[in-house]
Amino acid sequence: MLLNSKDHILFIGDSVTDVGRDRMNAADLGQGYPLMIATALKEQYAELELTFSNRGVGGDKLNDMADRWEVDCLSLNPTVVSILIGINDTWHTVGQDQFGSQENLLQFEQQYRTLLTSLVESSVRQISLMEPFVLPYPTDREMWRSDLDPRIQVVRKLAYEFQADLIPLDGLMNANGIKQGFALLTGEDGVHPTKKGHELIARIWLDTIEND
Repeated sequence: MLLNSKDHILFIGDSVTDVGRDRMNAADLGQGYPLMIATALKEQYAELELTFSNRGVGGDKLNDMADRWEVDCLSLNPTVVSILIGINDTWHTVGQDQFGSQENLLQFEQQYRTLLTSLVESSVRQISLMEPFVLPYPTDREMWRSDLDPRIQVVRKLAYEFQADLIPLDGLMNANGIKQGFALLTGEDGVHPTKKGHELIARIWLDTIEND
């Protein structure tokens, strides 16, 4: 990604993006990977006067994010949008009929495509799609793969379709977890990153963008 002067970079998604941001302070980036990325880019590209926003909301599924899309995304007029969504679409349907259903997956793809189309129509210059991920600790997370893996494939398909940057979090987070220990990266639930996990996500994001 070639950053431009005065680019406004928006991070939007669920709790993995939220990370305790102050909702009363529109400029607050939380304590996770958005803050780490912003800090690195501001230092590296001080002459560009980059600005950043975080609109992650804990617990959001894709349709929740879609409901606030106009206010939390389009109205901010970002030039670069980075999206991480999908793990709650899996997590919140475990044990329900929707889990792993083709109909649910199709709805996910259609709604995601609608949001991305709105970005193109709003002249957003660059889109980054981050894969939702889960690590196999605790071990019951392994059964989530049957629902999550097809969603990851949708994200990859849409990244190709919209010429977006694909941030391959699932494979790289799992690969690092195998080496370092899964709990080091996502604590006790396989989903919510620790500080080390957020540092890895930020590095993956920056490495992917810089190699684009």
